[in-house]
Formats: sequence, structure tokens, C-alpha cells
Amino acid sequence: MKLKIALEWFLNPDHLPLIAGVVSGKYKAAGLDVEIIQPKEHYDGFEGLKKGLIDIHVNEPLHLFEHYYEGMKSLGCFFETRGGVMIRADRVQKLKEGGALKITTPASNPVTNTIGFEILKRYADKNGFVLAKENVEFVETDFYHIANMKKDESFDGAWLCFYNFEGVEAEMDGFENLFIDQFESPYPNFSALEMISTQDVLEQKGEAICKFLEITSDMSKYLKTHPIEAKSIYYDYSAEESSSLIDKIIEDTLSRFLPEIQADGEKWYDLYKFLEELDLVHLSDAQYDALWSASKHDK
Repeated sequence: MKLKIALEWFLNPDHLPLIAGVVSGKYKAAGLDVEIIQPKEHYDGFEGLKKGLIDIHVNEPLHLFEHYYEGMKSLGCFFETRGGVMIRADRVQKLKEGGALKITTPASNPVTNTIGFEILKRYADKNGFVLAKENVEFVETDFYHIANMKKDESFDGAWLCFYNFEGVEAEMDGFENLFIDQFESPYPNFSALEMISTQDVLEQKGEAICKFLEITSDMSKYLKTHPIEAKSIYYDYSAEESSSLIDKIIEDTLSRFLPEIQADGEKWYDLYKFLEELDLVHLSDAQYDALWSASKHDK
């Protein structure tokens, strides 16, 4: 059976369980013809789901709530990392003094900017200083955070950073920074990837979806203990040139794959309340519960 899987961004090591399922022939052996689709824009998959053009969309859990519509279903999370705001080490004092900050980000919009500022504000509150919203400017560039900060000294930090990418790169490059994640600032982590589908797809292809999730979970477990093979699979499939940086990113990423993909409303309930508190999303209890194809939050 054909299954079309739309990613959230360009192909990268986060997607290795899917890649491995294709390359190993495990999907095919189970009767699944899996197509991995790279989108032009971050939210293309949600439109694809609505229009019935794809079967599964991979995206961060916060978008389950931001892009909610009746019939959307979470299938579960397969990857989770540390994420947040990276501040240059020599600009931390500027942050603590409430100075004007210029932050590079691949996406500047009311939702992501609000979340980015809230992470910094909560860090400020935790550490006993005040940060004014008007003093933080988010400038849309691209995902090359460290390169952007090196190229343009006016950038004090970067937002939408993920430790298995930017954290690893900073370590290798000796780029000193303060990585403000959920351990430094009291907010619920959302730097993860969910499998998202719809009720219609589950009704039409439920058995195939179950096989897909089982095989993908198996691939996650296998890759964690076979890093050399994981690198070979990634480079061969992506046609990306091998490098010591990508090797290290893959090694770190493998440790962040979850062993079982299962819908879990409990896992993301605090995240939902965080977004609700920021006035970014508003779902009824029934709508929240309806998102989870195999779980219910007990209120």
C-alpha cells in the first residue's frame, strides 16, 4: 500500500528512521510503498493532510495545536532533542543588563517570536533580571545560525536552535555560547517530531499505518546501536557530502530517537497549556482529547 510521508523541512539526520525503513527494504517487505516528500514550506504538510494528498506529516508537536482541525490525529513522537535560544557567550551580560538584542531565526512571525521571547523572559525571571519585549528583535534569515552569527557580529543570538545540530556544531567549532533550553528556562520542551495523520487516513489505511509505525520504531532502535551503518545510510540516501560535523550530528541524533512511537496526550499537555497561556492556541477539552488516536488525557 502506498504511504506518502511529508517532512517538516529539508531531509536531515532527524529523519533517519524513515530513511532506513526505505533503504533496508523493511517497508517494502511489509507491503508498504513509502514515499518521503520534502516540502517547499514548513507547513505544507498540514495542507497536504487536509486535501488528502499525503498520509502522514512529520512536524513539531506545537503545530498539532497551532494547526488543529477536526479529524487531525497524532500517531506519536519518534524524536526529541533539546531546543531553544543560543546567546553568544560575550553577549550574556548584555542580555542580563536588559540591552537590545538582535536574534537570527529561520522563521520570524508572531507565533515563533512570541515563544522565543517567552523563553528569554522566563530565563530572565528565573535569574532575577527584567527583559523588555521591545528590546528583542527577531530577524528572519535561515537555519545556518552559527554561520550567520559569525558573518554578522550584530547578531547577539539565534532562535529555533536544536542541540543535536547547533549545539554539536558550536562544540566542534569552539563557538562559546549560552544555550537556553528547558533546563535553563522553565518552559515545556517542544523540540521534537510527531507523526501526524487524519481520521480518514486511519480508517482507510489503518493496518498499513500500524505496520509503518512498528517498522519505523524498529529502525530507531536498530540505528541507535549501529552508528556506522546509520551514517552510511544517511549519506547514500541524501547524497550529502560526508563530513566530521555531520558525523557528529548523526551520532548525537541517534541517541535522541524514541524506542516506540505511540500517541500520548499526557506528553504534550504542559506544552498545550504553555501555548494557551501565551494566547496562541485555544482548544476545548474534547478537541484536545480528539487529537490522540490511542490515548486520552484524564482531566
